Amino acid sequence: MSVVLDKIRLHAKAHPNSVVYATLKQVAGGFENVQMTWSELDENSNRLAGYLTSRLKSKTPLLVCGHKDPLMLVAFLACVRSGRAYVPVDASTPAGRIGAIAATVEPELILNVEDMDGMPKSSAVLGSTEIRALCETAPRCDDSEQVSGEDIHYIIFTSGSTGLPKGVRITAKCLDNFLAWSQELAAGVTGKATGNRIFINQAPFSFDLSVFDLYTALYTGGTIQAIPTPLLGDMKALFAYLKSTWADIWVSTPSFADLLLADNAFDQDLLPNLRLFLFCGESLTGRTAQRLAAAFPKARITNTYGPTESTVAVTSVEVTPEMAAKNAVLPLGAEKTGTRILIMDEKGEVLPDGKKGEIVIVGDTVSPGYWKNAAKNAEVFGTYDADGRHERLYHTHDAGYRKDGLLYYCGRMDKQVKLHGYRIELEDIERNILAISGMERVVVIPERMNGEVKDLVAHIVENAPVQSAIKERQRIRGELKKRIPEYMIPRKFVFKDSLPITQNGKIDRKALENGDQC
Repeated sequence: MSVVLDKIRLHAKAHPNSVVYATLKQVAGGFENVQMTWSELDENSNRLAGYLTSRLKSKTPLLVCGHKDPLMLVAFLACVRSGRAYVPVDASTPAGRIGAIAATVEPELILNVEDMDGMPKSSAVLGSTEIRALCETAPRCDDSEQVSGEDIHYIIFTSGSTGLPKGVRITAKCLDNFLAWSQELAAGVTGKATGNRIFINQAPFSFDLSVFDLYTALYTGGTIQAIPTPLLGDMKALFAYLKSTWADIWVSTPSFADLLLADNAFDQDLLPNLRLFLFCGESLTGRTAQRLAAAFPKARITNTYGPTESTVAVTSVEVTPEMAAKNAVLPLGAEKTGTRILIMDEKGEVLPDGKKGEIVIVGDTVSPGYWKNAAKNAEVFGTYDADGRHERLYHTHDAGYRKDGLLYYCGRMDKQVKLHGYRIELEDIERNILAISGMERVVVIPERMNGEVKDLVAHIVENAPVQSAIKERQRIRGELKKRIPEYMIPRKFVFKDSLPITQNGKIDRKALENGDQC
C-alpha cells in the first residue's frame, strides 16, 4: 500500500472540516479566496477515481493540466487512487510543449482542470465542468487499485537535450521514502495559528519543488497555502496574501526569497509564525541566508539538494550564522537515511573527500528512469552493488566534492544549467531556435554573476544579414513562446557573422561564456 495515500485518508477522517488547501484565484478586478477541506479532497478524489476506474481501459498515465486550482489536487489523487500515474502540466506551458508531452505519454484521457487552450486532439479531454460534476455523482471507489510500491506515482517532464522534454518517473515507494525524511525536516514546527502546520507553496505543480510542500503537508496533516503565479505581478496583493496565511513553513527557491527580500516588509512581522525556510532547486548563498536570518530571527534556514530524478531532495543542512558568514555558496548538507552520495571520476572510481568529481546518487528515492527513453536511461541510470544490496544509481552530471561530512556543489558537468530553480538543457533551447526560419547556427550560454547563473544569452548566426536587431529579437521571442516555456527563453539575443571554433572544429562555448563553474 501507499503510505502517503493511507495517511491522507486517515487525516480526512481525523479532521474532515479542516482546510487542506487554499489559494487565490484571479477573477475580473482582482483575486478571490478559494479553499478545500480534507473531507472534500478525500470525497472528490475518491469519486473521480471511481469514474477513471470504471471508464478507462488502460493504466496509462494521465495528463493533469492547470495551475493551482484546488481541483488539481483532486485530480492528482484520483489518478493514483485509480492505479494511474499523473503528469502535471502547468497552465503556462505552450501548446507545442503540451503536444510533445502528450505524444510521449499517449494518455487515454487528459484532465483539463482549468480549461486550458491548446489541448492535443489525440486524447479525450475532460474539462472543469465535467470533472466537478463527476466529483459529486460518480460512484465511489474502494482504493483496491491504488498505486503502491514500484508503481509510478507521478511523472514530471523536464527540459531535454533533444529538443523534447523527458519524463522522470517517480514510484510510490520513492515518494514514501522521501516523505519519511521530509517530515523529519519539519519536526519541531508546531502549527501555532491553527494546530495544523501551514506550508507555503511557491512552485507550480509541474516543477518538482512543489512535491516538497504539497506532499509533506498531506503526509503530516498540514495545510497548503499556494501562491498563484499571477499574484507575482501585484506585490502589494502578494504581501497581503502572505500575511493572511499565518504560515509556519516556507518552501521555495532561493531566487524567490531574494525577490521578496528586496522589500523591507518581508520580515517576521509579516509572517509572525514562520519557523522554517526550506530551500531547494538552486544554490543558496550565504548572503541570502544572512538577510533572511536578520528579517526572520525566529526561523530556521535549511538548505537542501537533489535532482528530480532522485525525488526532490536527498541532502540537507541547517544554515547557522557562522556558516552563512563564511560561505559565498553554502554546502548542500549530508544525505538522508536510505541515500548515499558518491563522488566519482570519469572512470567511475569513487574519489576521497576533498576531491572534485561527479555527484552520483544511490538509494531508495532514485527514479527507475525516464518514460519511454531507453537511450537516456542507459546513459544516466544504473545499479550500485555494495553490502549485498542492489540499489538504483543516478549520474547527476553535477560537479561537487565532500568535506567534513558535507556535500558541496560546483556546477554542471554538461550543458544543463539551473536558472531560477528550473533545470534547463541549453541544447533544448538551441534546437527550438534553430527550428525558426532564417537560423543558421545558435549557441545558448549562461551569463553568470559570482558563479551563479543569472541570465541566458543566445548567440545567433542567421543565413541572411539582420536588417533590424530589435524586430528580429521580437520575432524570435514570439516564435519561442509557441515552443518552450517562458523561463527557458533567453533574455539576450546577440547576432553574429560567425561563432568561434575550437581546434577540433567544434563551437568554442568557453570563448562565449563568462565566469567559471566552481
